[in-house]
Amino acid sequence: MVANQKPRILNDYRDLIWSLIPLVLICVGFAALAGQCSVSAKGPTPGNIPHFDVTAALQDDAHTLPFPIRRPGLPGDWRPNSGSHDTVTGAGGGQLSTVGYITPQGTYMQLTQSDASESALADHILQTRSPSGTEQLGAQKWTVYHVQGSESAWITDFGTVRVLIKGAGNQSAYMGLAGAIDAAQPLQA
Repeated sequence: MVANQKPRILNDYRDLIWSLIPLVLICVGFAALAGQCSVSAKGPTPGNIPHFDVTAALQDDAHTLPFPIRRPGLPGDWRPNSGSHDTVTGAGGGQLSTVGYITPQGTYMQLTQSDASESALADHILQTRSPSGTEQLGAQKWTVYHVQGSESAWITDFGTVRVLIKGAGNQSAYMGLAGAIDAAQPLQA
C-alpha cells in the first residue's frame, strides 16, 4: 500500500464521481471532435432530408430485378429520401425493392415492390401483424395489416408483383401513395 493512499474500505461515492469526471470529459471531447454531438440553447431542430434519386434507383431496379417496377408519380412535396434491396428467403420468397418518402406533413412512408408472395412479404416485413381489413382504391384491393400502437401496412397484388406501403402517414398519405402506384405504368427494363 502506498503511504498517501487511504484504505479501500474508506472509499465512497464521491471518490467514484471524481474518478469518472475525467473519463466523461474525454468521451465528450472525442464526440465533439468526431462531430457527433452538438450543444444548442434553441432545442431540437428538424434534420435535413437526404437527397435520393428515386427515378434512377427505380430505373436501375427495373433493369436488374426479374419483375416489373413502377415509379409512382407523387407531388413534388413528397421527398424521396432512401432506398434499399432485400431478399425474402423460404417458401414464396423473392427480391425486394424499397424506397422511402417524406410526406408533406413530415412523416415517413415506405414503398416496397416484390415478386415474393403476399404472405411471405407480410411475414418478412410485418412479422406479427395479420390482416385486419381491406381498402378498395379504384380497381385495386389493398389488404390492410394493423397492430394496435403500430404503423399500418397495405399490400396489393399486381399479378407478378406485390406492393407494400407502410409508414407513419395518415389515411390521406396511404391513399395518395396507393393511388400513385396504381396509376403508374411499369418502367421499361
